[in-house]
Amino acid sequence: MPGAPLRRQVLCFGNELHGDDGFGPAVGRRLAERGLPAGWGLQPVGTRALDALALLLDCEAAILVDAEAPGGCPGRLQERRADELRPEATLADHGQGLGFVLQALSTWRAAEAPTLPPPRLRILTAEMDGLRRFDPVLSPGVAQAVEAAQHWLWRWMTEDDDGRGD
Repeated sequence: MPGAPLRRQVLCFGNELHGDDGFGPAVGRRLAERGLPAGWGLQPVGTRALDALALLLDCEAAILVDAEAPGGCPGRLQERRADELRPEATLADHGQGLGFVLQALSTWRAAEAPTLPPPRLRILTAEMDGLRRFDPVLSPGVAQAVEAAQHWLWRWMTEDDDGRGD
């Protein structure tokens, strides 16, 4: 609906049944337990990239949370830039990942809503120890990162009115 207020969302990506790929859902559960600041929504999108795209279409601000491929430091949290995420690469080997979602969002906005400002995005990843299929347990490093991540996200959501923390 034109003129409706734009939303702010935290989107948590990942597959809880594949070890450290469950980082995003674990952070989402922790945020849900704590509660979110006024004006923010929480969406566990799992591995459903197109659902995530639909949620981003009219967002004013969004925080994306996902696991990142192993690199030798399990549980290391990083703020990532959207331009770092290639569409053909997935952070945690779960199909169409964040790079795909961000490219699809950019393409849709250019074609369908070129005058709308893009959402302000912040991306938080945790480096995985490894992807273990059909193992619902996070590795120790990634499990420890969940609490730190929810504090990080809370700070981002509450630092200033526009959700950017700039």
